[in-house]
Amino acid sequence: MDHESGNAKRMPAPDWTVGSANGGLRAFVESRGFNIAITTVIVVNAISLGLETSPRAVAAAGALLQALDRAALLVFTIEIALRLWVYRARFFRGGWNVFDFVIVAIAWLPTTGAFAVLRALRVLRVLRLLSVVPQMRSVVGALLNALPGMGSIVAVLLLVFYVSAVMATQLFGAAFPDWFGSVGASMYSLFQIMTLESWSMGIVRPLMEVYPLAWLFFVPFVIVTSFAVLNLFIALIVNSMQSVHEQDRQETARSEEIAHDERAHLMEAVQALRGDVQRLQRALEERSGGAAQ
Repeated sequence: MDHESGNAKRMPAPDWTVGSANGGLRAFVESRGFNIAITTVIVVNAISLGLETSPRAVAAAGALLQALDRAALLVFTIEIALRLWVYRARFFRGGWNVFDFVIVAIAWLPTTGAFAVLRALRVLRVLRLLSVVPQMRSVVGALLNALPGMGSIVAVLLLVFYVSAVMATQLFGAAFPDWFGSVGASMYSLFQIMTLESWSMGIVRPLMEVYPLAWLFFVPFVIVTSFAVLNLFIALIVNSMQSVHEQDRQETARSEEIAHDERAHLMEAVQALRGDVQRLQRALEERSGGAAQ
């Protein structure tokens, strides 16, 4: 009895929230084949939405493209309905489920009259690939995990921009008011310089014709912003990706360990049951031998 009670404590609790009647439906919704089918529909829908922007494609197969669009929306709606039926209130506890629900709901909004602009939002259905493909979910998760650190880097970058913009306005604003006539104009020009878009031939060299030592201001600014601060974003995202992969690895190892423990306890239960059967067989043989004598 003690052995059996110990094994019972280790057995996973049954999921009464879903119900036995929905077990098969839940297995179907969570199956690999179902997810592959939904991914295929998303890709086909993305292609059809892109073709609808081509007048030649619309003239050649406009009716077919519209039919594919309606069919894709119907498939997505059925998928969401199945997930709602299976998970009930728990459906809205998952962020990706809410994401899918909102995108499909937007697709059902009217696209005529004042709501004609919403027709362009149909392409948002392509974003459902983020929730369907696990690798994409990992990338988005890493980006979200990096947001707090990215906020600190943005604050540092804004501080550098503001100080540099004030200095640039005072140094170069009188001769080049279009680029550095105000703090706002200076910040925009400095942003262009940070992106290295025509920063030398377009801005700095013309300034150096009037201010020969202007490079002493702009070269350190480029080094600090483009080669230092912006690389912090890359380092932060890479670190976040490594953290996500490490969490996935730990969860996988934990699941394998739990599965190994369950198999070990099952083998112990089988061995105990085998011993009970053998003892019962010996008792029956002894009893039958005694009756024969």
